[in-house]
Amino acid sequence: MRPQEDLLFFWTNGRKRNLAENNNKMGAMPIRQLIVHMSWPMMLSMLIQALYNMVDSYFVARIDADAFVALGLAYPAQTMMIAICVGTGVGVNAMLSRRLGENRAGEANAVAVNGYFVYLLTWVAFLIFGLVFGRSFVGFFNSDPNVVRYGGQYLTIVTTLSIGVCMQFAGERVLQGIGDPIGPMVIQGIGAVINLVLDPVLIFGLGPFPAMGVAGAAIATVFGQIVGMVVGFVLVGRNRSLPISLRGFRPSAGTIRDIYRIGGPAIVMQSLNTVMTMGMNKILSLPRIVERFGNAPVFVLTSYFKLQSFVFMPVFGLNNGMTPVLSYNYGARQKKRITGGIHFALALALAIMGVGMLLFLLFPGALMGIFGAEQEPMAMAMGIPALRILAASFLFAGVSIILGAAFQALGAPMFSLIISLLRQLVIVLPVCLLLAFTAPELVWWCVPLAEGVSCLVALAFYRKIYREKISVLECGGTEN
Repeated sequence: MRPQEDLLFFWTNGRKRNLAENNNKMGAMPIRQLIVHMSWPMMLSMLIQALYNMVDSYFVARIDADAFVALGLAYPAQTMMIAICVGTGVGVNAMLSRRLGENRAGEANAVAVNGYFVYLLTWVAFLIFGLVFGRSFVGFFNSDPNVVRYGGQYLTIVTTLSIGVCMQFAGERVLQGIGDPIGPMVIQGIGAVINLVLDPVLIFGLGPFPAMGVAGAAIATVFGQIVGMVVGFVLVGRNRSLPISLRGFRPSAGTIRDIYRIGGPAIVMQSLNTVMTMGMNKILSLPRIVERFGNAPVFVLTSYFKLQSFVFMPVFGLNNGMTPVLSYNYGARQKKRITGGIHFALALALAIMGVGMLLFLLFPGALMGIFGAEQEPMAMAMGIPALRILAASFLFAGVSIILGAAFQALGAPMFSLIISLLRQLVIVLPVCLLLAFTAPELVWWCVPLAEGVSCLVALAFYRKIYREKISVLECGGTEN
């Protein structure tokens, strides 16, 4: 055998062996252990993301209340960016895992490469948005020149320099789809730590760095994301389970279409949080509300979204880890592993949400104080009962989030979309508007009501999915 043939032989067989080991893990590791194995790095990394998001807000709130309100008004555009990246990742992740489950490695490679391509196009779209609408987006909600200036600075920077977050997501989803739970955690963790360190330095100034205020917070964020992007390139390039090759790459319309067929409803679903936040910001900024409460309702809403990320982010990490597991085992027709995985994920999500609910019920004043609410008496007075009311939605939301991810993994993304429409648009905004005109102090009840109804509908959909897609699988398999 010639040296070139010898090298090709060992590389090819090594690739097959690594791929077989990965497939064995996704199809044979005990399902509860597998879900924990796949999810805990994402849960931890998302907790870190929530932490640096909190630290951003903590330091910005120390500039003044206008800066904190501006951050809240820019928040929906940020969540839209994340929604598009997360939804695209759902399509890449699910397709990649399914192709591996079906032992179609060549098509899995095509999914990964086209995934990177669509994330690059996504950054171009964000760049255009930031250059054209960065300042006017904030001005749509608030006419205060100080608030608009702060928000415009922050939003323009995080959108135009968003190539880091786009490519960071691409790397995470490719690694997760091939069964690597540690890589995504490393990518997010390194970027988050850099952001945490740079925040106070760039916001308030230290040594040779001048104080840049809100713009400093944005620069710290994008710099951390760009470092995460670079780390992602390195980890994907070094993985051996599915070596990624760009040789002869041409964008595949069919592959891209399939990515968005699965991920499109997830993008819409994730984007609904943006629509909900924008809608509630606008409702809470109505003249009749501002005349009575000032900017306190927007302050409380912004505080809530920052705080609840500590509760919701681990659950999103759980469903991100669960999705490729369910997709793989659905492709492999493993009935008991699918149901066992869903039920275990539901139990974990309810435990996490239960702890978060207790914290919101017992310590609302301390939680509001993180953002300097003690300096804003109206915000503190409104925030304490508001957090307790909003906490009533947590258990319902946990069920809906997990089942929504299961629907996507099992090829029923429209069910996920319907649940999200109910949670974040169809019910919550009309009820919020109604209460704003009839009983403004009770406006926060719109969220628990929407989550409760959505949870019931999600359970009904799961029953239908079980009958039509899960119970008919021929290969039952085992959970262990």
